[in-house]
Amino acid sequence: MKVALVGSPNVGKSVIFNRLTGAYATVSNYPGTTVEVARGYARLEGRVLEVIDTPGIYSLATITEEERVTRDLLFSARPDVVVHVVDTRNLERMLGLTLQLIESDLPVVLDLNIVDEAEKAGLLVDGESLERALGIPVIKTSGALGRGIAELRAAINRATKGPAARPAIPSLLYEQPIEAALAALEPLLPDGSGVSKRCQGLVFLQEEQAAAGSEGAGDEVSIRIQEILRDLSSSCSSPSALIARQRQARARELTALCFDDSAVQQPRFREALSRFMIRPATGIPLLLIVLYVGLYLFVGRFGAGFLVDLLEGTVFGRWVNPFLTALVRRLLPWPVASDLFVGDYGIFTLGLRYAVGIILPIVATFFLAFSLLEDSGFLPRLALLVDGLFKRIGLNGRAVIPMVLGFGCDTMATVVARTLETRRERLIATLLLALAIPCSAQLGLILSLLSAFPLALAVWALCIAAVFLAVGALSARLLPGEKPSFFIELPPLRLPRPSNVLAKTAARMRWYLLEIIPVFLIVSVAIWLGRLTGLFQLLVSAMGPLMRWIGLPAEAGSAFLLGFFRRDYGAAGLFDLARAGLMSPRQLAVAAVTLTLFIPCVAQLAVMVRERGWKAALGIVGFVFPFAFLVGFALNAILALAGALA
Repeated sequence: MKVALVGSPNVGKSVIFNRLTGAYATVSNYPGTTVEVARGYARLEGRVLEVIDTPGIYSLATITEEERVTRDLLFSARPDVVVHVVDTRNLERMLGLTLQLIESDLPVVLDLNIVDEAEKAGLLVDGESLERALGIPVIKTSGALGRGIAELRAAINRATKGPAARPAIPSLLYEQPIEAALAALEPLLPDGSGVSKRCQGLVFLQEEQAAAGSEGAGDEVSIRIQEILRDLSSSCSSPSALIARQRQARARELTALCFDDSAVQQPRFREALSRFMIRPATGIPLLLIVLYVGLYLFVGRFGAGFLVDLLEGTVFGRWVNPFLTALVRRLLPWPVASDLFVGDYGIFTLGLRYAVGIILPIVATFFLAFSLLEDSGFLPRLALLVDGLFKRIGLNGRAVIPMVLGFGCDTMATVVARTLETRRERLIATLLLALAIPCSAQLGLILSLLSAFPLALAVWALCIAAVFLAVGALSARLLPGEKPSFFIELPPLRLPRPSNVLAKTAARMRWYLLEIIPVFLIVSVAIWLGRLTGLFQLLVSAMGPLMRWIGLPAEAGSAFLLGFFRRDYGAAGLFDLARAGLMSPRQLAVAAVTLTLFIPCVAQLAVMVRERGWKAALGIVGFVFPFAFLVGFALNAILALAGALA
């Protein structure tokens, strides 16, 4: 038996999923898409039920690929129970989807989640009255606290036994033009779907296209459907808006029936802070404070400074590397063999040192900071704050999530960019991630490199920001497609729970380490082979003219070459050159800008090919490579003319 969890983003659906299934879950792409669906198993009275955590959805009349996947799961797989998880504080806005699920004839359980925070705000819900009005089980839960989970499990268990009970209330009746169109349309829709023909017809009318089940219809049926749509459009200018308005009016009636808001408290500090976060006049200064404390001080100074010095300089520099070098040289006295493990580019002395001594502390501090922001509810408010700016570069506020995540790992962020609505948005986001978003390890090392030269750091930040905005704006003008719409659910602001933050950080660290350590070791072997055959030195020599063209020493070519294997690998190479005193402040600024804009690493390139196709990936690389060096050349010339950072 299957249980599908359905709901808008940011309603605690994944927390409920974890409460029902425990730690075990599998994540895989939905067939024919790149959208991931989590599946787990729950034991109820000795029975094992499959639980599916569906992507966020606001309506069965879909916009994004995630919403289409959720609808397809409901329509084709027909789960035995659908648990609609809602944020109790925003019940009126979310009951519209509940009404749609009831219209589908699917067995529905309504989960009023985050009820603890609703009660703290003075919002009291009469679950029994709402249950009688809807004719479906209504359970109040707090996923974060584990409250009501036993009652939810019991309701799911009852719903899976025997035939599904139909709602005790009649379907919502719409205005006469809609009902007339439905009556004419329903007989023409094919049988075999997992939901009612009324639901299919409503989705069809809302989308005003044959996405809800008319595929394969004969010519006569198609002609008749077009006649129905023409008749409807003559009496109703926007069927979708009319259906949505009536559904929302019913949701308002239900909310008034079950909500007691007489004790609602006046806005307090959190509500005031939430408003400050989404207003440009106050939100931008707050964002700058977060960036300064989170990225510069915590990731840059603490992670890339103190922790890297401790691990890479002391632990590896004084103890691990000397011990391993002596041990390997004794066991393998042949330089050709020992250099594979402990040479300048050895598996231990370079690969393991970079991965654990340099990259690990930077990535760990970033993911910890990201998890704190995520758990606090800051990121959706940041999305609202930057929506106006992002629309100028062909994106919307939702794109801030993959962009911010890109500062942790561009590979992961490229995958997350699939949540954007249109192919145009996903392509622009992928280009900007490949070009102007440094990953946490690269960012941390650059901050550490340039922190001693504030002007160089300012030049780097301004150049990258200017490139991000200019290339984004140009892409928005050149790429065809509609301007993106934007709608996001704001979760409550809350103090992050240490257990949640640590669990999220640990999960991301596992993912990152499983990817990064094998790559670093493979790169070390590849470099060893390249040096053994002379290929690596040949490539470094070939990079020499490019390095000199942008004002860098020829030795920087090895850092750029390493940057192709991993961006952070290249930044670590610059880190070594800077410590050796081979680069001036101006060269550091030029190198940092050029390397940030340089082609994406192998892992990110592979994900780009998988997510966007090889033509788009090669097109992005073909643009990024020459563009990075053109910017580096121009920046070096400008700084030289100005006599800055000599």
